[in-house]
Amino acid sequence: MSEHSTYTPGTGIEKWLDERLPIIRFSKEHLMDFPTPKNLNYWWTFGAILAIMLVVQIVTGVILAMHYTPNVALAFDSVEHIKRDVNGGRIIQAVHSVGASMFFAAVYVHIFRGMYFGSYKAPREILWILGVLIFVLMMATAFMGYVLPWGQMSFWAATVITNIFGAIPVLGNPILELLRGGFSVGNPTLNRFFSLHYLLPFVIAAVVVLHIWALHVPGNNNPIGVDVKSSRDTVPFHPYYTMKDLYGVVLFAIPFAWFVFFAPDILGHPDNYVMANSQVTPAHIVPEWYFLPFYAILRAIDFNILFINSQLGGVIFFGGSIVILFFLPWLDTSKVRSGTFRPMFKWFYWLFVINFLALAYLGAAPAEGVYVILAKICTAYYFAHFIIVLPVLSRIEKPRPLPASISESVLGKAHA
Repeated sequence: MSEHSTYTPGTGIEKWLDERLPIIRFSKEHLMDFPTPKNLNYWWTFGAILAIMLVVQIVTGVILAMHYTPNVALAFDSVEHIKRDVNGGRIIQAVHSVGASMFFAAVYVHIFRGMYFGSYKAPREILWILGVLIFVLMMATAFMGYVLPWGQMSFWAATVITNIFGAIPVLGNPILELLRGGFSVGNPTLNRFFSLHYLLPFVIAAVVVLHIWALHVPGNNNPIGVDVKSSRDTVPFHPYYTMKDLYGVVLFAIPFAWFVFFAPDILGHPDNYVMANSQVTPAHIVPEWYFLPFYAILRAIDFNILFINSQLGGVIFFGGSIVILFFLPWLDTSKVRSGTFRPMFKWFYWLFVINFLALAYLGAAPAEGVYVILAKICTAYYFAHFIIVLPVLSRIEKPRPLPASISESVLGKAHA
């Protein structure tokens, strides 16, 4: 998007470096001077928050890996050793475990912001697809990380979730045995999951680089969803948005710090503070809170369809609930990006948010009685939102008139 570079090396060393590896020129053009819409609100700071959270998770994870032992006889005790005996171990472990929850809280805000303001629409389809891919990689990484403390919930969650692959026809059992390293969850499973949990964050970091690159080609979306018309509509990313993002990061760090210092275990399941025992099944096997909506969808399908058994049906709907997000840019064909100017879309959007929160609640509830019926209804609406509501709204909804430009919108608010 930048035309001619405004960077001029200030010293001989900078000039020497610029001729050989123009990294300072690159960062100035693509990070500091990058023209950014002047009307971005605080929902846009979650991108920066997520980048910092990824760094926090990688740094604390590498330190924890130095003291962790991926062996079924020693894993649980090695986590206790980190908490009790390693210098600063309790804080590092708390930052990493609480950080996973904060990471997902931020990513859900980031996704729902993108859904409301139409950040998945042309020309940002690849940006959205890479974002969903990051989300899938995060889920895989977090699941494997949850198994590593080798508590009761770790072991049984690993057993239940890996069983998903066993429902796949023909290939299911070979995949299941490859993933577990045997016929049941055991030492080979723990070793595999530790290796992959260590590797995947670096894969995520690589996809994040592509995600940011894909953002910088068309530029940022904005709250009114109108394309940048001229330089009047933008400001340089630094110092305007670096300061705004930094303020958002500090605000986000306050509840993060509260959990780390005052309630580091509150987000975990009590059963996970008991060492894994394959002979004792917990009363209710539940994953971490950030998987609950998808877990509710997995459990909701308990009837046979044609030649598909209930377990396979659950797996198809579970996988479909994530895969459908990849197709969102083509399911919502409305020419208006921002939900601000779509009166009917707003109502259905907030209904979808409430439905998603209801699925999270139902994922933690026992699979019996009215909870099962509600889970089926919420699952049906989850898919209906993408397959029926959005395509129909695109045809029948009459959006409000859009401002001619970002500047007109901003100035209009100032004079109102």
